[in-house]
Amino acid sequence: MAPITSFIRWAGGKSWLVPYVAQLTEKLEYNNYYEPFMGGASIFFSLNLPKGGCLSDINEELVNTFCAVRDDPNRIINYLKEYKSDEDSYYIIRESEPEDKYQRAARFLYLNANSFNGLYRVNKKGKYNVPYGHKNATVNYQRLLDVGAKLDGFEILCQDFATIAPKIQKGDLIFLDPPYTVSKEDTGFVGYNSTWFSLEDQRRLAGLIDHINKVGAYYIMTNAAHETILEIFKDKGRMVTLERNSLIGGKKSYRGKVKEYIFTNIPERSST
Repeated sequence: MAPITSFIRWAGGKSWLVPYVAQLTEKLEYNNYYEPFMGGASIFFSLNLPKGGCLSDINEELVNTFCAVRDDPNRIINYLKEYKSDEDSYYIIRESEPEDKYQRAARFLYLNANSFNGLYRVNKKGKYNVPYGHKNATVNYQRLLDVGAKLDGFEILCQDFATIAPKIQKGDLIFLDPPYTVSKEDTGFVGYNSTWFSLEDQRRLAGLIDHINKVGAYYIMTNAAHETILEIFKDKGRMVTLERNSLIGGKKSYRGKVKEYIFTNIPERSST
């Protein structure tokens, strides 16, 4: 299948990194693919993956949506067609709590399309609380169908990132995009989940990379360009620094050029 783009807007998404990952993996032969911080899964959708693998995240609503789109995107589309794209309807749907898997996914996609800057944010009670922001926003139904086909055959799980370790085998490819631990003043990134990713989590992630290197798999990791991150991951593979535009919105949000570290154990190709 030809590369497609993510079907959701996602703060901290990695669509900007797609060209670099394409360059890194251009002639790389790999087996299964794993993405344990899937978010919008822009890298997954950009790759022409040879086999199967697993996408995972700790955001239950996100994981449910991916599963529902994989299993029956047409049922989600039927629910979406019942929704109106106006401010009053937005807040009614935001307050709803559907139990059906596909209706939950339709609600998630509707809110993602119509919310302010596509942010995913919950309050202390775990309730989605992003205000209305997009007038007459719509969900691309054809893209949902394409995404469903792309996801077919892939496992999608709600779990901690380290849980994938026993699945990883020699020759697999793992893309790691952890929530950034340092402050938004340093990175322009705002965490999307109610539980912050701690420095101890970063050290657990370093342990996962040790496991990846031990079994002979490949990894690509993006992380904050911060001296603490460099200290934790400096011996895990080669590192490059890339710049991107910060696209997080809001009156108090940081915008401008932001540096990020990219770590990988994929061998550099010879220039000859």
